[in-house]
Amino acid sequence: MEETLIDISGAAVSAANETIVKQTTGIVSWFKQMMTWETLFKALGAFLVICIIWIAYRLIRKGIRSIPEKKLPAARSELVQRALKYLFYVVIILYILSLFGINLAAIWGAAGIAGIALGFAAQTSVSNLISGLFVISEGSIHVGDTIIVDDVTGVVDEIKLLSIRVHTYDNQMVRIPSSKIIDSCLTNNSYHKVRRMTIPVSIDYASDMEKALEVLSKAPELCPTVVKKPAPAVWYDGFDGRGINMVVAVWFKPDDYTKTRNDIHIAIKKVLDENNIVIPISQMDVHLVNADAQGDEA
Repeated sequence: MEETLIDISGAAVSAANETIVKQTTGIVSWFKQMMTWETLFKALGAFLVICIIWIAYRLIRKGIRSIPEKKLPAARSELVQRALKYLFYVVIILYILSLFGINLAAIWGAAGIAGIALGFAAQTSVSNLISGLFVISEGSIHVGDTIIVDDVTGVVDEIKLLSIRVHTYDNQMVRIPSSKIIDSCLTNNSYHKVRRMTIPVSIDYASDMEKALEVLSKAPELCPTVVKKPAPAVWYDGFDGRGINMVVAVWFKPDDYTKTRNDIHIAIKKVLDENNIVIPISQMDVHLVNADAQGDEA
């Protein structure tokens, strides 16, 4: 019995040794076949090509970064750099696959089928992606702009392909999908260097209209953030049951919105008070009738 077990163990060890020897011999044989001058030159050539592509990628990326922001806004620069990065990876991968003799036509075919399938499965994401390309290429929004989209008002913090992130005036982060930007009416309060503010003012019917026009024209001069060009303006806007309606319009830089709004209201009240021009107050006259007196008269 013991002799039988010894024979079985010896046979197993012998078989294992033979398998190891065959595998080792196969690896060594493959290594010898690969380690030829032809293979070495191919590997060296592939390494040099990859290095050239990498150097070209770095130089192009550096050139894009050196373009002034006036010619290439930050959002577009980031988009171009990201596209260049993806292109670099794709070129390197395809080149390496071609070295191993892999059929690239089959890969492109499979990628096309997969792309169609993914497109149907993620129509919303694709819509946002395409919309993001339009938003960035159009250049109507920049980081730091104050925008209004539907009922959201905020300052742009980040512009991506799929969405735009803004923070509201109460410091809440709001993510707006790129497709929403394209489909909705967008208002950018920071797009131009200056913007206009109009303040409605009502004066009493007893006021001298020509004097009121002259007095209100002095109010913008008391506001340091109001710009001279375009010049401020004052005009009449009709009559109603309360009083005579007027409008004061001033121009200012978008960053000075809050200060300008406060200063112009203070200035309007000040010049009106100094010239005894009354702002009418809505009032109601109530007449009390004595019911007992009415009964006696009846």
